[in-house]
Amino acid sequence: MRSLLAYSPRPGPLGRSRPWIAAVYLAPLGVLAFTFANPIVLVAAGIGAWVAGVLSGAARSVAQPLRWSLGLAAMVVAVNAIASQRGATILVRGFDLPVLGQVDVTLEALAEGAVLALRIVVALLVFAVWSACVDPDRILRAIRPLAARSALTATLVSRLVPIAAADGGRMAEAGRLRGPGATPVGRAALARRLVAGSLDRSVDIAATLELRGYALGNRARMPRHPRERGEAGLLACGLASLLVVVAAGVAGLAGFDAYPTISIDADAATFALAVAVILLAAGPLLPEHLRCRRALRD
Repeated sequence: MRSLLAYSPRPGPLGRSRPWIAAVYLAPLGVLAFTFANPIVLVAAGIGAWVAGVLSGAARSVAQPLRWSLGLAAMVVAVNAIASQRGATILVRGFDLPVLGQVDVTLEALAEGAVLALRIVVALLVFAVWSACVDPDRILRAIRPLAARSALTATLVSRLVPIAAADGGRMAEAGRLRGPGATPVGRAALARRLVAGSLDRSVDIAATLELRGYALGNRARMPRHPRERGEAGLLACGLASLLVVVAAGVAGLAGFDAYPTISIDADAATFALAVAVILLAAGPLLPEHLRCRRALRD
């Protein structure tokens, strides 16, 4: 079973581009997730990442973490609503919990939890596009001369996260195939087995890397990757997106405050920023995607 998050060659500029250009293109979407709290901008960043994945031929790779993130998002909202005792608009008053005591659920705490959940979803989407579209071996070759350990860590993460996802799918399928008379396999048992298998695999990988000489610290030459078609558009749109994000942050656009009452900027400048993020994400990928679809119809 091959994980949908695993890298495979993709059509379009993002699948062909050099890793540093792909990083410049995708980085503004990740920066938005951690620097802005306005839900309009966060939703736009998520749409931009989803559009980048779909136009690069990784629609299923983007849909899978999106499904995973829904449960995580609901948990974040619930935990923040219980743990945060702030806000002026009380929705549920006065139920008692062990240790925490009396808990009041406020509208502002739910809104803040929703913003945190949106940030997690956007970050997962950006990572899913990166993992599915950017060759981890090219990442290792590109970064190793500058930071060998960081390059190896990034490459292993890009490789092992899809492998762990595939392992979880295989274990769940094996549990379903045991028959109706067998004891159901719970999520906790699957998680324990997945963690144990990941630890065993990490030990094997460490031994293999040591045998191949990664501990010797030899410095490799900086590789020269050829230019690919469409990289200029990715680079231009990535830099433009970064400038837009920095300018919006400096100008104080797209503000959001949850406490003591909800205050959100929903003016024309905020919507213009959101539209610009989506257009800059789709701009370098859409022309070739449309040409490919036209060629298939012809």
